[in-house]
Amino acid sequence: MEITEEDFKNAVNSRSKFPIYEKMKNAVIGVAGLGGLGSNIACALARSGAGTIVAVDFDTVELSNINRQMYTIKHLGMKKTQAIKAIISEINPFCNVITYDMFIDEKNCTEIFGGCEIVCEAFDNAKSKAEIVNALLLSSRKVKVISGSGMAGFGRANDITTKTVSERFFICGDMKTDVADGEGLTASRVMICAGHQASKVMEIILKDYDKHKNNDC
Repeated sequence: MEITEEDFKNAVNSRSKFPIYEKMKNAVIGVAGLGGLGSNIACALARSGAGTIVAVDFDTVELSNINRQMYTIKHLGMKKTQAIKAIISEINPFCNVITYDMFIDEKNCTEIFGGCEIVCEAFDNAKSKAEIVNALLLSSRKVKVISGSGMAGFGRANDITTKTVSERFFICGDMKTDVADGEGLTASRVMICAGHQASKVMEIILKDYDKHKNNDC
């Protein structure tokens, strides 16, 4: 079945009084890491009409990823950048997915995400998280950063929340669970945290930020 961009726009806007597609189409959003958080964030934003997603990861899809990441069996062995681009093309063919198959750190992140207004940090490693968040927040550009922290285990879904740290920095998660403690990762909690991150992106893009910056959820 062939659809036009007008068809897709109407589908995105069909249950909203707000012109979601028109706003999202102009957005340039970075996703640092395409694992459990990043793959789900990217796909959620694509479904909502994101115009451009800059997606970065150096890893390959493995069988152990399937329990929480957006990939399927047919993507095993593919680079995550290649796989996410293929998946998004089937969700929203009008989304421009720019991929970087490389390791991202504090030295190259500001250049890679130079055109992004918002970046979602979606790493596993705490040290890498801190480095890229600090580098982006300290850069001359006023990029907003949304980070994930704490989504492991089998605890209450409502323990995962979104916290405003500053005007440009937000953290999503339960702020306490760690996979290194043996809590394990499941699709349900990882996807909830990814949903919080994607939702915060949309809130920033679609709403007057000044009216909502103190409304943590």
